[in-house]
Amino acid sequence: MKLSIYSDKDAMSKATADLVVDQIRQKPDSLLCFPSGESPTVVLKYLVQYGLEGQVDFSQCRFVGLDEWIGMDENDEGSCKHYLYSSFFNPLKINPEQIIFFDGLAANPDQECERMNQYILKNGPIDLMMVGLGMNGHIGLNEPGVDFHSYAHTTELDPVTVKVAQKYFTKTTELSGGITLGLQHFQEAKTAVLIVAGEKKADIVSKILTEEISNKIPGTIVRSHRNSFVFLDEASASDLSDTIRKIHS
Repeated sequence: MKLSIYSDKDAMSKATADLVVDQIRQKPDSLLCFPSGESPTVVLKYLVQYGLEGQVDFSQCRFVGLDEWIGMDENDEGSCKHYLYSSFFNPLKINPEQIIFFDGLAANPDQECERMNQYILKNGPIDLMMVGLGMNGHIGLNEPGVDFHSYAHTTELDPVTVKVAQKYFTKTTELSGGITLGLQHFQEAKTAVLIVAGEKKADIVSKILTEEISNKIPGTIVRSHRNSFVFLDEASASDLSDTIRKIHS
């Protein structure tokens, strides 16, 4: 694991975007996975800028969705699909044939999981998988207690996730469950990138880097990945000791 700490979220986001660009330059047909939410917003802005300026070519890339709220699709403004389409795919006019995403409205979520698993099995492994970190340590919608060896699966949402997720909606929204790529996909990704910003995440960042690697805190798995990067801003790294910084940098 490689730990990098930047002065602020913008600097952290730019470094992350630059890593994605390097990946695409090395492998133009990379299979990529990006998260939704607050964490990647500035990263995606940089990637859109680079794409529009011609600094990177996404035309051969393939994109696989990380997760989705069950019962939602692109038309729901709080959905993961809506976020990624409005923030990234649409501005860059990415061909829909390059994108595979969970259908949160699918009548059989288990079949959706199998569809995603088979796509990644056939076209993967994922070349670069970028994830954020939940307040409870989740990655994607892999909540505390998840099986580290799981592939795509449905999940019962942790109360912390339900509470925090309300910020993505204009009114209080009942979230019935989630569907997500599994932590086995994360472990099998050739490059795994965890991005975290903000002082409110300082406590959970400290825990994933210092406590036992365990499904009690799913984010700890980043330390066992053979080629992982953890990108933080100073605010999210504020609880880390100098010793931890030196060990992992």
